[in-house]
Amino acid sequence: MSDVLLFLETAHGEAGATLKKPAAEVATAGRALADALGGRLVALITGDVPADGILGLHGVDHVLTVSGDGYGRHMLAPQAAALEAAVASVRPRAVLLAASVLGKELGAYVAGRLGWSLMSDVISVALDGDRLTATKPKYAGKALARLAAAGPAIVSLRPNAVPPAENARDATSEALVVAASDARVRLREVVAAGEKKLELTEADTIVSGGRGLGAPENWGLITDLAHALGAAHGASRAVVDAGWRPHAEQVGQTGKTVSPKLYIACGISGAIQHLAGMSSSKVIVAVNKDAEAPIFKVADYGIVGDVHDVLPLLTAAAGTFLTS
Repeated sequence: MSDVLLFLETAHGEAGATLKKPAAEVATAGRALADALGGRLVALITGDVPADGILGLHGVDHVLTVSGDGYGRHMLAPQAAALEAAVASVRPRAVLLAASVLGKELGAYVAGRLGWSLMSDVISVALDGDRLTATKPKYAGKALARLAAAGPAIVSLRPNAVPPAENARDATSEALVVAASDARVRLREVVAAGEKKLELTEADTIVSGGRGLGAPENWGLITDLAHALGAAHGASRAVVDAGWRPHAEQVGQTGKTVSPKLYIACGISGAIQHLAGMSSSKVIVAVNKDAEAPIFKVADYGIVGDVHDVLPLLTAAAGTFLTS
């Protein structure tokens, strides 16, 4: 058991099925672990994604593909059946996948069925002697926990935690035959949201707003800046609880964990619950009229001022910069 197995998620759009952004990050971490173990790096891809597009992607040696009804969408039963079939075929020491909504659910489900260890939402994974080890942020990033597993483990990696590295290889591929799962849930229809938005967990830039906006009708200040920057927009828990924004936009311990290159917190005080979801961002910019707000303690850059005055200036500057 020296091989490493990856589960790479797919996205579906107008151009067809493609691999999601965290695939390269998971593959990079997997390649380093496979090298330490002296084994192969094998990737499992479900859905109608052309294998030729990812052969040798960031160090992948071999690709297993599974296609058919139920794959390529967030359907736990068929995805779990495919992953378990891949585990039986490869017999890996570890399974790596992204710590997305599907990845966390799938990892926990399959780990329980296999009786394997589970290390969820980690930022690194390595080999220490004969044990797999991983690092996981705790207490809103104020501490790092070191996890260890003596036997096989399933590991979910936080998006944007591992910089992808180029490592092209000559890879092979094969179709994996999976027995039909006994799924109690059937996907009948996919209804697109009226507003096309960037996925928070995959965005490089995020603009988030809090109660400092004053009222829901002022939310345009957030969306205008996000549009000018080509960014996704998020919200604090207080805003979501107040009914201003949907839960899908919530960043924080009970929302989504994000790690973008740039995170702009607007009118957000910086409660520990919110910091837990965004403190691993590469660069944090805070805008708040309270100079003592906790958000400034984690921010790389801070603007002390009213968001109603500052955000229109940032939006205008962003538009001018991007068009010049």
